[in-house]
Amino acid sequence: MTRTRLDRVRASVGIAALALQQIEDDLSAADVDAQELAAILRELQEDIDVPGGLFPTLAQLVATAARRAEQIEPDHDGDASCPLHEAAALLTDNAGQRLNWAARALDPQGAPA
Repeated sequence: MTRTRLDRVRASVGIAALALQQIEDDLSAADVDAQELAAILRELQEDIDVPGGLFPTLAQLVATAARRAEQIEPDHDGDASCPLHEAAALLTDNAGQRLNWAARALDPQGAPA
């Protein structure tokens, strides 16, 4: 049986959900202090080992969908692509920046120079 593209996407989302659940469990641990929480928040925004981090990677995925929508949306009027571009910008500009602010508030000394 051949897996469809949608099947692959569903499987990938399931894997990502499991990984995010592990992060949520780690965040909920009673022994997480301010410094560790700040480090985790920074990791979500800008992963040192894997370029990008969670929020920039999600923004890139949504931007890719927006570019594809531009090519196939009826009338090329932006009804589909504009909200996707806006969502990508919100992930990086708003959500990502707020993670940085929270991390800096929790651990000012740990902030990258």
